[in-house]
Amino acid sequence: MKAENLKLIVQEKYGQIAQNSSTRGKSSCCSTSGCCAESEYSMIGDGYINLEGYNPDADLGLGCGIPTQFASIKKGDSVLDLGSGAGNDCFVARAIVGETGSVTGLDFTEAMVARAKENNKKIGFTNVEFVQGDIEDMPLQGNQFDVVVSNCVLNLVPDKTKAFAQIMRVLKPGGHFCVSDVVIKGELPEKLRQDAEMYVGCVSGAIGMEQYLAIIAGQGFQNITVHKQNVIAIPKEVLEKYLSKQEIELFKTGDTGIYSITVSGSKL
Repeated sequence: MKAENLKLIVQEKYGQIAQNSSTRGKSSCCSTSGCCAESEYSMIGDGYINLEGYNPDADLGLGCGIPTQFASIKKGDSVLDLGSGAGNDCFVARAIVGETGSVTGLDFTEAMVARAKENNKKIGFTNVEFVQGDIEDMPLQGNQFDVVVSNCVLNLVPDKTKAFAQIMRVLKPGGHFCVSDVVIKGELPEKLRQDAEMYVGCVSGAIGMEQYLAIIAGQGFQNITVHKQNVIAIPKEVLEKYLSKQEIELFKTGDTGIYSITVSGSKL
């Protein structure tokens, strides 16, 4: 599948999620594809509930970590959230930067941007804005952000080299990024990769962890640190849809795994 087609699939699926007025759990990546373990899903939800700035209306359950916890955001910082969705991480970041800072959310899907703006209108923040745009070609000026964050989004971007090159471009000298994302260890069975629903559900868009970190280093980032990694279990019923019993057994007993990681890097 071409990158353009994958982008259209992602845009269409997340547009549907943005327009869905049902509860968080019913619109999450975990429920659309079954890729996320229930324990991981619950842990992320509980973590957000305890954070200042958390807004349940803006939490669609699409994340795989809490990047703001490791992002070293300070009061007065200018923060960019890539794939900002309904605005959840933006509002958490706003609680940290305060009135003297600023937060920008960038999302590929028009309906998501509209929903985030609606949520922000209810709150009344004047230093939080949401912009529609492509992470591979951000409609933003260079050297303007202190911190870039992202939550389970870059794995959905076809060209991750372009994505991290853009992150490097928009960061100020001395700035840094911190992203939570999905990566693979070992070789994911091809049948899982071929399903577009799995792609939007945060599995098939993922690449190998070593390759992911190499892309980051290749763009010139320094002090690259993996702060956290958790296994994402694929439910038995999902594996049975794609694999034979023998293949499932090999998958479970082998070195292959899907992980959520939170990683940061700095621009000199």
